[in-house]
Amino acid sequence: MDLPLDITIYMVNIAFFVSGIGTFIQTTRIGPIGSGLLSIQATSFIFPTAFIAIGATALENGASKEEVVALMSGATVVGSFVQMGLSRMTGLLNKVFTPLVCGITVTMVGISLLNVAMTNVVGGFAALGTEDFASIRNISLGAIVLLTILIFNCFKNPAIRMSAMIIGFIVGFLISWYLGMLNPRPENVPVISIPVPFKYGFDFQLGGFISIALLYVISTVEATGDLSATSMLSKEPTSGPVFIKRLGGGILCDGFASFVAGAFNSFPMAIFAQNNGVIQLTGNASRHVGKYIAVFLFILGIFPIVGVVFNIIPDPVLGGALILLFGIITATGMRIIFTDPMTRRSILIIGISMGVGIGAALPGYVPENWF
Repeated sequence: MDLPLDITIYMVNIAFFVSGIGTFIQTTRIGPIGSGLLSIQATSFIFPTAFIAIGATALENGASKEEVVALMSGATVVGSFVQMGLSRMTGLLNKVFTPLVCGITVTMVGISLLNVAMTNVVGGFAALGTEDFASIRNISLGAIVLLTILIFNCFKNPAIRMSAMIIGFIVGFLISWYLGMLNPRPENVPVISIPVPFKYGFDFQLGGFISIALLYVISTVEATGDLSATSMLSKEPTSGPVFIKRLGGGILCDGFASFVAGAFNSFPMAIFAQNNGVIQLTGNASRHVGKYIAVFLFILGIFPIVGVVFNIIPDPVLGGALILLFGIITATGMRIIFTDPMTRRSILIIGISMGVGIGAALPGYVPENWF
């Protein structure tokens, strides 16, 4: 939507800031809010398309950039109550979203994200249509990062094994620095950014809210699957009253963090499926780790210059790590699926769900005249 640099930087800062708040509550569990698991929160992948549509329509109707942000914030805040309401229905949700349904959801999330990972490896979405896209240099850099992570993950020393991801990033960063592949550093970045509630205002339109509300329902289903996987990997119950309590608290924290994000003019929050990939890879499911991560994210939100370091890392470095993470997410979803007996009914549900889901994600299935 071609937002001004100052608005973009502020919204990114707030995303880090609220991620820290949400992650701390999620891992600590304050009263009924939070799962008490190693559940890191960040801005959700599933909302951008709807927000782009809302913003584009508003711009066509003569809205200013600030009014567009206010409109998106309004949909985020009001929509968050949908998810917070669903969190109080976890008993029903647990009956509807069985391990089979959640396993399919997690598997499909992993499969859909693999496209993002592979696109990053070959140069990123910004490189589409350029000579740099799918170049040998990009693919080689992504492969080196992936291979580095795998090698260090095979060490018997737990500290080295758990550091495999960081070591992979450092190796990729150093190689890309030597090859001159680092992304350009943004200019005019403030040293400190203080979050301001409704800095760009608040607005609400029913049309935009409906699409966002539906996405909050989908986000709830995704959170159910993610929390199921995290509970299993953490060797915690995946059924019964303890799990229901964790599930309700985790979904409630999702909605609450989204409310806070909208109040500060940023986007909805969600528990990330990547958590499960990292837990599987490092073997560390301690929720206390999440508290340190929360503080780190909080700092990133206040000192945006720190976030610049992550912005200059080229996409192939990120993609090399994401291939492994998203592949593990897919495998974790399949593991959840197979906790149920594979009856004829289960196979039909899996076949229909994955057939429609993967088929809908394939390019070229929608006729042009539909638009």
